[in-house]
Amino acid sequence: MSGPLDVRAGGLMLLLCFLWGLQQVSLKAVSDQASPMLMVALRSAMALALLAGLMCWRGEMLDRRRRAAGAAAGTLFGLEFLLVAVALQLTQASHVAVFLYTSPLFTAVGLHWRLPAERLDCRRWAGIGLAFGGIALALFDGGGARTGMAWLGDLLAVLAGLAMGATTVTIRCTRLATAPATETLFYQLLGAVVLLLPTAWLTGQWRFEPTAAVWAHLGFQGLVVSFASFLTWFWLLRRYLASRLGVFTFLTPLFGVLLGVWLLGEVLAPSFAAGSLLVLAGIALAGRR
Repeated sequence: MSGPLDVRAGGLMLLLCFLWGLQQVSLKAVSDQASPMLMVALRSAMALALLAGLMCWRGEMLDRRRRAAGAAAGTLFGLEFLLVAVALQLTQASHVAVFLYTSPLFTAVGLHWRLPAERLDCRRWAGIGLAFGGIALALFDGGGARTGMAWLGDLLAVLAGLAMGATTVTIRCTRLATAPATETLFYQLLGAVVLLLPTAWLTGQWRFEPTAAVWAHLGFQGLVVSFASFLTWFWLLRRYLASRLGVFTFLTPLFGVLLGVWLLGEVLAPSFAAGSLLVLAGIALAGRR
């Protein structure tokens, strides 16, 4: 049964939010040496191998009754990171971090229609409206600071957030809701590998320079992000209300923006900064109980 948050859940969510904010910066940092799409595919394959070994050691098997739900969740998860990979080639990592983690808004709306415990009241609807207004403002380049196809990268990151929200709804509203965290993650990682690896090859996004920096970032992405953090997230989803976990996720884009500015030297346009603040405020308001 899903329950209220405790200190352990809060501490884990803070750590996860920092790691998830850092992952976009990490991919962007070595994008000139390794394609983001190939990096995500490789990190997923690495984490999938580790997870398969863990499941074998525990004697865990995939439940055939959950395969259809797993395929749906895996496809959505793979689509999310396909969109992220393309977005990172077009826009700043800080932009991707903000737009991707609008996902709690889409999750909240989806769960509102599916689960009685996740019904939205007027205040939370107001928070969602505020956040979507912030998205519109952040997408608006009033000062002409963005060039080229950066606007498309921002839009793809929003769509990635939609796919991420849909993944969470699928997990909560199908047989995966009662699946072990390892099984749920297995389907996500498999979907990412199956979708991203051939897409990277077919689209020519196959660049990978085996430098020390690239290997270090790949290790972080595979071991810490795709394996440890996602496994922890799905474990949390089975034990706590998604809307209450979601209140913490507004910290992820904040971490992403700060790390992008600090580590990559990214510059934030005034309209994007103002819109991001509205998005964060809306997510926090929508996630409160």
